[in-house]
Amino acid sequence: MSNLRTRLYWIMGLRMALVTLLLGLSLAFQVGKGGWVETFYTLIIVTCVLTIPSAILLRVLTSQAALTILFWAQVAIDFLLETVLVTRTGGIESPFAVLYVMTVAVASLVPRRRVGLLTACFCIIFFGVLTNIQLYGLVEGWGWMPPSRLTLPETFQTFGVYALALLVVGILGGTLAEQLQLADRSLREKEQGLTRLQVFHENIVHSISSGVFTADVMGCITSFNPAAQEATGYTIADVAGRPWREVFNWHPSERSDEQLNSSVSATTRFEVECKRADGNRLILGMTLSPLHEQGKQTGLVGVFKDLTQIRDLEEEMRRKEWLASLGEMSAGMAHEIRNPLGALAGAMQMLRKDAIEDETNRRLMDIAIREATRLDNIITEFLQYARPPALDLAERDLNKVLAETLDLVQHEARTRSKIKIVTSLAAGPLTAMVDQDQFRQVFWNMATNAFEAMPDGGQLTISTSCRRVEAGERKGDIVEIAFQDTGEGIPRQNLDKIFLPFFTTKKEGSGLGLAAVHRIVDLHGGWIKVESQERQGSRFVVCMPRSGEAGVRLWHEGRTPWKRS
Repeated sequence: MSNLRTRLYWIMGLRMALVTLLLGLSLAFQVGKGGWVETFYTLIIVTCVLTIPSAILLRVLTSQAALTILFWAQVAIDFLLETVLVTRTGGIESPFAVLYVMTVAVASLVPRRRVGLLTACFCIIFFGVLTNIQLYGLVEGWGWMPPSRLTLPETFQTFGVYALALLVVGILGGTLAEQLQLADRSLREKEQGLTRLQVFHENIVHSISSGVFTADVMGCITSFNPAAQEATGYTIADVAGRPWREVFNWHPSERSDEQLNSSVSATTRFEVECKRADGNRLILGMTLSPLHEQGKQTGLVGVFKDLTQIRDLEEEMRRKEWLASLGEMSAGMAHEIRNPLGALAGAMQMLRKDAIEDETNRRLMDIAIREATRLDNIITEFLQYARPPALDLAERDLNKVLAETLDLVQHEARTRSKIKIVTSLAAGPLTAMVDQDQFRQVFWNMATNAFEAMPDGGQLTISTSCRRVEAGERKGDIVEIAFQDTGEGIPRQNLDKIFLPFFTTKKEGSGLGLAAVHRIVDLHGGWIKVESQERQGSRFVVCMPRSGEAGVRLWHEGRTPWKRS
């Protein structure tokens, strides 16, 4: 229907253009000679009068049948105007008889071959009748048609030429219109198929769980699917036009793989550690492939998967396995050491009574007894760490538990120099199944550990939030309690050791503070994430299931929470 409407607009525009040019020019030439002036004026006025309401109707009509009737009405108007013009300007001798060819061509716009041919035959018959009327002088008395100056053979020859031209235009116009319709239909079907295929491909890219991006030959990102936006936290507006190396923090010059300094010419797989839009660490498994178009490389396509939680799980599993072995061995050793240590302490107490008069021996005995007592306390502390505590589990608001601990933390901060505490607690309760006394100890140890990492002062930011994770058995909402300091940071080589018992870089301390924190969180079915850079500070995040049922169930069954069976 839209095609027919467009054709009607073209017919009306073409009619007005022809009337303006042909009749206007002819009128200009005939003004000084008398002739057909009145006819030209009349036809121009009638054309305008008929075209204006037709244009208004064209805007109003909506059905296909009404538009078809209007189309044939326009053809009839053109034929009528042409007939009047031909009649008044000489009949068979009229220079405007060629306009019948235009009418046949317009009728051929209807994509049926017979329509153009039938219109041509109708024009030939009507023009033949008009020629015979003029030839035999049937209307000479009316003054509408001047007598012909052609002989009978010349008249039939002229009529034959016009008839042949009309037949040829009718046949060729109808055939061309029919072929054009078939080509247009085929083109539309292919265009629709291409559109469906494009939408299908876009749906695939938008539906897959892996992040997908494309970049041009300069390495600037041109597309970023929803999974990529979810994994990185960036929107397409944030990354469009930016180099992909910048977005994913990939600097091959700093690594052994120098191939990626140039354009990617073959499929390449690697892991890259970068930052999410919110600043959290992000580990991606990346696959880059060249993007070709007509045999020429036009860019690259990257597919990546978020491996952060998987790598955290692997690191945690290695740590737990090592700690389990170490705990079993150390607990036995502690018991074995404690017995002779008690005997030695008792013996030194007896010897001290005999060394009262000798000041040097008495001082040495005091040192030996004090260190033996200290060693016994360390062993006692370690045995408490190695022996799982009896948890008094209940559903608690971790925001409230943390707020209760913050009073003690604030008091401790005031005893230290230039320590500032900033809190950012999530709105609403963050409930989890925990032993609140144990978690007070966790928060206290985390805060004091941050204080000791800032001997010259600094800022400790404590925040809480809730988010959803899906990795392995860890699926669901989790509560995150983050402790971020601006201290000295942790060397990369020590990151894997900070939760090990007795590991410490301090001059004083047993090295059991963070180990106890890790053990308590682990028993509750949670885990700890650590991010640190030297001289820039550290960020410890305690992660707990929003609903502690999974961790509690595994703990009651005697299995390590979150450990793969």
